Amino acid sequence: MTVATTVLDRSQWGPLAEAHRRRAEQWTVPHRARRDRREKHPVDDFLWEYYDLGPGRLERWHPGLGVALADAPEYATLGGYVERGGIVTVDPARVERRRPGLTWTRDLLARTATRPLHRGCFGLHEWAMVYRDRDVRHPQLTLRLGAEGTDHVVESHRISCTHVDAFRFFTDAARPLNDRPLGRPDQLGAEQPGCLHATMDLYKAAYRLLPFVDASIVLDTFELALDVRRVDMRASPYDVRPLGLAPIAIETAAGKAEYLAHQESFADRAAPLRRRLVELHDAVLAG
Repeated sequence: MTVATTVLDRSQWGPLAEAHRRRAEQWTVPHRARRDRREKHPVDDFLWEYYDLGPGRLERWHPGLGVALADAPEYATLGGYVERGGIVTVDPARVERRRPGLTWTRDLLARTATRPLHRGCFGLHEWAMVYRDRDVRHPQLTLRLGAEGTDHVVESHRISCTHVDAFRFFTDAARPLNDRPLGRPDQLGAEQPGCLHATMDLYKAAYRLLPFVDASIVLDTFELALDVRRVDMRASPYDVRPLGLAPIAIETAAGKAEYLAHQESFADRAAPLRRRLVELHDAVLAG
């Protein structure tokens, strides 16, 4: 069992929690405003709809294992915490319940980090999700090249998606066009650091470590995931100009070059976060 080595009184941990909340509000406040207006944002809302962390949880700071909080009744009532003698700590016993999932995620992160960046997908997973299907995933947006033009791009390119959770949204007609079929058992062997969706998923790996780690890693990965999402949609078949975003025309040589530059930049930004997440998983699992 991990023993808390640092005790913070409210004058110490309060400003940390407030700074974390204010940083998160850059994204939570606009999201709540859109929600109140019943307005959908097909790019930015992805992180709220696809991933299962709500705005209130993103705003909440956690100190992580090894840090105890004094005068913290609001933490004492949260799941994952225990209070003893007026001191609140993360409950290390909760780690055992989560051990199988945390171990699998740690393995995925570590294996992904050892692989070379796979170039050449050019974001075609998004195109494969609407191939020969007129029921598009984002009805607020139109297809930049139209349905027939979109289908032509898919048919004239090699589809080489390595991300299981992107592949599962391919249309029935598109699945046989991928280099290989992908299912959950393939994930540990297929995921690679050049995949935009694998980079976005660092956010999921981070928040699933809560409350065992300092929550700043969650905001770090959220910021990266949002940047990736915007490029992912700019390179998609959708016309994102009404959202103030410039399309990346991956059907052209210039568009492919632009996509590849983003892909390499994101891989560089993701690498230290992926390493940090492996270290955090090791520390939590060591308990």
